[in-house]
Amino acid sequence: MYDPARKIVHIDMDAYYASVEQRDDPRLEGKPVIVAWRGARSVVCAASYEARKFGVRSAMPAVRAARLCPRAIFIAPDFMRYKAVSKQIRAICSRHTDLIEPLSLDEAYLDVTSNKQGIASATGVAESIRAAIREELLLTASAGVAPNKFLAKIASDWRKPNGLFVVRPQQVEAFLGPLPVSHLPGVGKVMAKRLAAMGIATVGELRTLPPVALECRFGQWGRRLHELSLGIDLHPVITQRPALQVSAEDTLERDLRLDETEPHIRRLSEKAWRSYQKQPARVARTVVLKLKTSRFRTLTRSLTLRAPPTTAVDVADIACTLRERVALPAETLYRLVGVGLSGLLDAERLGAQGDLFRRE
Repeated sequence: MYDPARKIVHIDMDAYYASVEQRDDPRLEGKPVIVAWRGARSVVCAASYEARKFGVRSAMPAVRAARLCPRAIFIAPDFMRYKAVSKQIRAICSRHTDLIEPLSLDEAYLDVTSNKQGIASATGVAESIRAAIREELLLTASAGVAPNKFLAKIASDWRKPNGLFVVRPQQVEAFLGPLPVSHLPGVGKVMAKRLAAMGIATVGELRTLPPVALECRFGQWGRRLHELSLGIDLHPVITQRPALQVSAEDTLERDLRLDETEPHIRRLSEKAWRSYQKQPARVARTVVLKLKTSRFRTLTRSLTLRAPPTTAVDVADIACTLRERVALPAETLYRLVGVGLSGLLDAERLGAQGDLFRRE
C-alpha cells in the first residue's frame, strides 16, 4: 500500500514570483501585482493574491488579466532573481535532508523520514523550514506532510497561502474519499469526463469500482487509478532527474501563416541546440515542432530518427519539414512556434541498445 513510516514534505512557495517582487519593493505590498510583460502576446507568469481576488491566474493572457484587474501593477519577470532566491530556499531545505526533488523554482518534495536536525516529526521539519523561509527570506511557503508524494502535494494546497496541512497514515482513505477525482495525479479534464460518464465524481466513488473493471476499461492505467484512490504511491523522492527533453518556444509579435515561420523555427532550433549541448552525456532521439494557432489550438509534430541530429541546422531542417504534416488550411494563422529535442538518453545506454534510432 504505502509505507506508513515514510515521511514526505511538499514545500510550495506562495505566489512566488509576485511575492519576490512585493518583498523587494515595499511599495507593492498589499497591491495587485501581475508578473508579465505587457502586450497583446503576453501571458501571466504569476499573480499576487490581491490580483487573484479579481480572477487573475497564471498562464492567462495578459490582456485579459488587465481587463479583470484594471488597477493591477504589471512587473516584467526577472527569472535570474527568482532562480537566485530559489537556491536560497533549497539551501534552507538542505539543512534538514539531502533527499530533495525540485519540481520547479518554487516547489519541491523532501523525504524527511530521517532528518539532519533530529526533529521528532515531519510536521516539525515542515514548520522549521517555513519559519526559516519567513525569517531569513521574508517570504511565505505552504507545506503538506503525508506518507507519499502525491498526498503531500494535495495537502500543501489545502491551507494556502502560508499554511500547513498534515495527512497521517491512518487518515489517508478518509481524506481522499470526498475529493473530486481531478485531484488525483494524471486525471485531467478528459479522464475526469470519462469517469463522470461512468457516474464517478469523487475518489471515494472511484474506490468502489473493482480494479479489474477499471483495468478492462482503461488498461494498466485503470489499475493505477484504483491504487491512487486508496492512497497507494511508492514513488521515491528523486534527487537528480535527468532531462528528457530540451526546447525553445516564442510567442510571435504577430500571427503568421505556416509558410512564414521558417526564420523563427531556425532561430529557435539554434536556441534549443545550445541547451542540448550543455548535456554532452545525453543523446536526443526525436525532433519536435510545436505550434499554437491564433485560436489557441496547440499542435505538435515529431520525428524519431535513425541517427541523431549533429547540428542545429539538422534540427531546423527536420522541424521545417514537419510543417508538411500539419493538415490545417493554408490561411491558418499561428501565434506561437516551438522546437524541441526529446527522448534524451544517456550515451552509454544508447550504445548498449545498438541501432535504437528508427523512423516513425
